Amino acid sequence: MRHPCTLGLLPVLLANLAGGCTPYIPVEDAFTTSALKPTGNIPPEFAEFNNYDPEVNALLADQVCATPYIPLQEKSLRAAPGELIAETGRCRPYVVNIHNLEEVFLP
Repeated sequence: MRHPCTLGLLPVLLANLAGGCTPYIPVEDAFTTSALKPTGNIPPEFAEFNNYDPEVNALLADQVCATPYIPLQEKSLRAAPGELIAETGRCRPYVVNIHNLEEVFLP
């Protein structure tokens, strides 16, 4: 009687072993976006050419990432003319949980 139970447990142990053999993929914070924020007296030709909204950083990151974007650091640097805003972040690693199993298997 114990033999069928052992055969049922064997695939579970093999699946667990196969999952443990996956390589570690390091997460790097090398994703950066930047925008120029106009401040002070800016000549009209610069204002037209460099008319970037700092909120565009998050929009660009969302377009590049398949998963939600996690902003990590925002730096503000003085520039001539204006202010340069650089934002560093990463795409959230994709994890399959019980609550999102449906979206993994359904098209």
